[in-house]
Amino acid sequence: MLTKERQAHILKVLRRDHRVVAKVVSQELGLSEDTIRRDLRELASEGLLQRVHGGALPASPAMTDFAGRAQVSPQGKISIAGAAAGLIRSGQVVFLDGGTTAVQLARNLPPGLEATVVTHSPSVAVELVEHRGVEVELIGGRLFKHSVVAVGAVAMEAIARVRADIYFMGVTGIHPQLGLTTGNAEEAAIKRALSQQAAETVVLASREKLGAASPFQIARLEEVDSMVVEAGLPEELIDPYRRLGVTVIVA
Repeated sequence: MLTKERQAHILKVLRRDHRVVAKVVSQELGLSEDTIRRDLRELASEGLLQRVHGGALPASPAMTDFAGRAQVSPQGKISIAGAAAGLIRSGQVVFLDGGTTAVQLARNLPPGLEATVVTHSPSVAVELVEHRGVEVELIGGRLFKHSVVAVGAVAMEAIARVRADIYFMGVTGIHPQLGLTTGNAEEAAIKRALSQQAAETVVLASREKLGAASPFQIARLEEVDSMVVEAGLPEELIDPYRRLGVTVIVA
């Protein structure tokens, strides 16, 4: 079997089962596991899947840059943002992450809300310039251009000085076993720090992120309180998260 044929088969299995087990595929094709692992490495280098121990998972389409992510599930993100905005109460201190769903959340804050939003995202801060009741604390640092957020030691130091009531976390991958993941180690560290400084962490979970994985873990699912998903998702997609004790809020 030619390399392209093997790899096409692997991608077919991934689409069908939402995972690839190298041992199973090697037995199906009568090939060595080393051959299948080599194919998985090549497919991962092309961004077509995320390698994990023993096989692979779908790669998150949210791994693209900020402009590209804005084109992924736009209506789902708007509905998620609206539901998330309804969780905020006047007088709260809110951590708002970077990302396209967070920008939508900022746009959906009720006009009468009086709160403080702390963010490391210039994009989020700009969205809140005209909101009369929201004070904005912008965390500085080195700009990670891919996601348009501040990272690094300066950002970490600023985060450590804030105690927030609620944190709205953006991720690129959510998986029952692998937890919450993203594509950059520094960005993952910033998200962990924000979560640790908040009384409650809410994950903004558009459909394309569910069951997907990215290279760097942020946290286990048991470490967050809830996740907001769009309406109309199949129950089998959501149930594994409920079984882990995560409150699933359907927008």
